[in-house]
Amino acid sequence: MSSGKVTARGGACSAGQVEQTLADRLGDQPGRNAAANHEVARSEEVSVGVILGFPSDIAEELQRWRASFGDPLADVVPAHITLVTTTPTQDWEATLRHVREVARCQSPFMVTIAGTGTFRPVSPVVFINVEDGFEHCVDLHRRLQQGPLHRELPFAYHPHVTIAHDVAPESLDEAETVLKNYKATFPVVSMGLYEHDADGIWQLREELDFGTETDNNAGTRFTDAAADTPTDAG
Repeated sequence: MSSGKVTARGGACSAGQVEQTLADRLGDQPGRNAAANHEVARSEEVSVGVILGFPSDIAEELQRWRASFGDPLADVVPAHITLVTTTPTQDWEATLRHVREVARCQSPFMVTIAGTGTFRPVSPVVFINVEDGFEHCVDLHRRLQQGPLHRELPFAYHPHVTIAHDVAPESLDEAETVLKNYKATFPVVSMGLYEHDADGIWQLREELDFGTETDNNAGTRFTDAAADTPTDAG
């Protein structure tokens, strides 16, 4: 989720290239051992998610705003844009290869978040819109939600940043009004692959730099509450 290391080689791969069978290019590079150990073949179904994280200053600012609206998830859900919401897979190794290849084929891009929107009345969610970078997010979602992560979603994917969820109607109104002029722009150079573990915790398994090999950074965790609801799926 770091935004300070733009090392991409540029250019995006086609969906066909992403979906072809790929050799695992990790080798014995430093910092990869934790990921390699986690790749032991497993037959049980696991649930994964993929998100774009934010620079720490923006993430902390949005966290403070979310807390101010009384959202109980403010302290456990980092500010993010969901690319893949909770998705089951029975082939962990294929999932790793797939997500790594999508990251390798993606160049860094700029994101601007601005203004507010809501999923009400379908879902009690107020969010900040994704303006610049919207189509990049949609394309990443499309490529990620293929192969081992393919599934039919109940709602169309809509990139956004949740700022208030499941709070009192007046708090949702306040969030939608107070942040209507909010705006921030930042580079996105990586995406995080999370696994939903047996304890109901979302564990960061790998942070994948765009246009490069994997930058394993396992260890970040947040609770099950961080999983997006269907209407909050992006």
